[in-house]
Amino acid sequence: MPERRLATNEEVRVTTIRESTVPPGEGVDVPQPHANGQHGDAQPPHVDEQQSRAVAEAAREQEWRKPSFAKGLYLGQFDLDLIHPHPRPAPDRRDRGEHFMADLEAYLRTVDGAQIERDARIPDEVYQGLAELGCFGMKIPVEYGGLGLGQYYYNHALTMIGTVSPAVVALLSAHQSVGLPEPLVLAGTEEQKRQYLPRCATGAISAFLLTEPEVGSDPARLRATAVPSEDGSEYVIDGTKLWTTNGVVAELLVVMARVPRSDEHRGGISAFIVEADAPGITVHRRNSFMGLRGLENGLTSLREVRVPKENLIGREGEGLKIALTTLNAGRLAIPAICAGAGKWSLKIAREWSKARVQWGKPIGEHAAVAHKIAFIAATTFALEAVVDLSGVLADEGRKDIRIEAALAKLWASEMAWKIADDLVQIRGGRGFETAPSLAARGERAVPAEQMLRDLRINRIFEGSSEIMRLLIAREAVDAHLKAAGDLIDPHQDLAGKLKAAVSASGFYARWLPQLVAGKGDIPTAFDEFGALATHLRYVERTSRKLARETFYGMARWQGGLEHKQGFLARVVDIGAELFAVSASCVRAMMIAADSPEDGKAAYQLAATFAEQSRHRTERLLDELWHNTDATDERLAERVLDGRYTWLEQGIVDVSEGTGPWITEEIPADAAENVARRVIRPTTA
Repeated sequence: MPERRLATNEEVRVTTIRESTVPPGEGVDVPQPHANGQHGDAQPPHVDEQQSRAVAEAAREQEWRKPSFAKGLYLGQFDLDLIHPHPRPAPDRRDRGEHFMADLEAYLRTVDGAQIERDARIPDEVYQGLAELGCFGMKIPVEYGGLGLGQYYYNHALTMIGTVSPAVVALLSAHQSVGLPEPLVLAGTEEQKRQYLPRCATGAISAFLLTEPEVGSDPARLRATAVPSEDGSEYVIDGTKLWTTNGVVAELLVVMARVPRSDEHRGGISAFIVEADAPGITVHRRNSFMGLRGLENGLTSLREVRVPKENLIGREGEGLKIALTTLNAGRLAIPAICAGAGKWSLKIAREWSKARVQWGKPIGEHAAVAHKIAFIAATTFALEAVVDLSGVLADEGRKDIRIEAALAKLWASEMAWKIADDLVQIRGGRGFETAPSLAARGERAVPAEQMLRDLRINRIFEGSSEIMRLLIAREAVDAHLKAAGDLIDPHQDLAGKLKAAVSASGFYARWLPQLVAGKGDIPTAFDEFGALATHLRYVERTSRKLARETFYGMARWQGGLEHKQGFLARVVDIGAELFAVSASCVRAMMIAADSPEDGKAAYQLAATFAEQSRHRTERLLDELWHNTDATDERLAERVLDGRYTWLEQGIVDVSEGTGPWITEEIPADAAENVARRVIRPTTA
């Protein structure tokens, strides 16, 4: 979900495959929380699966007003013209961007990332240096005091920053990708933009507060409330927020809270701008994690926090929609960071594999290591291709990139984790050893194990991989739901099903014949791509095959498709591979047009990646129908029923007795604001 927070796979039970009947932009009736008399908090409302689905469905963008390349892949419509020729940054942004990147690189060489990792803290002087460079306003438009670099150069900046300090890149991306600037640019009033964006651009750090101890990927259970005052001039917010990245040092907060519905208020989950030092706000804890050890992430409570009505972003009930719209481009931050990790891993793998000699030759010349090096190199090329293409598409604003951005986040986080794991394996014992330990005995301080730890969260941040697959699956089958949603809805009456049958028959009569043959069947198709043409033909053929398989799945399971999460996940992953191959081929051709010599190398990388991807895709296609899903689900049910507890014997669980799985109470020893750190960078 939207902010940098942790989500568990337990939350995956909430799906959004069936189309809701909620009108776009309308609130959804869920049971209102009841005051429990303690700290002004409310008990989480009892929400069933259907209500949770309705809330999620109402929050998504309902219409497709612009073309989408990735959406077409799932419908068997491979429209390469949407991304080829590869779009490029606008000249004015390119000039500003290149100048900024040069200044940024020079500054980053003065930042001690090892110190940040060691101290688990970003020094004040680093905040100041970032502010002086304008890093807090990279994406903020120039007219509001920012640099106006756009998504493309913002991505490039994050790629570079992440290789110096993952904690710093998390700070900046949480501030600009999901913090206050992006929602304001998209949905704020002109007055709000002029009041807050210049502050954000000059270093007023922002944080996004949605997640609660009882609320992860199921926002329908949100218990934080924003009760309008009697005179209507303000809202009074009460709640507890968990995993608030930047919340420990933030000056400005975006808080998601539920407004009760009444005659005067449409109600619903809404977004509010809140000053972090407002009376009633307390930072109780600074959380610590497996990685990102400089992350300023906390536990924050809001008790009778008064917020002017002018601080409402958008309208009441639009909070989740604003958050999801923000993430259309905001999710691209993680792929950018992953691309940087790939580049760094490639450099270390290359240098180490040439220097380390075993069994009479460099380890890189042994096939087992060579295979890993090839995977890292080819996948890094594809990562950068996906990030750059998505970034320019976001800047142009002529395409709907909600699926592209989601696929980029999902695929990049999974691939980067595999790259990091392979690098640790290539480095052997030194890969498992910390950089300070290596340095202590005089060896190069390569933080391979740190990168593995730091990257792991990206498969959870901003929507776990499991949740992302369900969200993408919902978008991928949108055309089917519009055509046949009522037909497969078990709650629909006979008259509704008959009406839907007429609509569906017309849609499929037009659509299905298009999946029989296409350009991928023509031997000379895409010949302008030279040696890469065969891979694009494969993408086109597989796109049509994927669409057919999805249709077969809907026909077979109908309304039960929403519960076939293994099938849906594979459908999504196939589309991700096709998108990455397409982006890689288009990027290689662009590079070749600029420099024939570099183009030759780019073609080699793109071709190798396409071959590797094809093997993964073919395996996924086979597993659509040949898998152990049903067996696994039955076994999991038995495990949860406690039938195999004997298998757990012979261990000591030291976590027993340390506390409940989820606590609703703030610990009594959590001193007020003991963890809050006030950061006030200044700029000339």
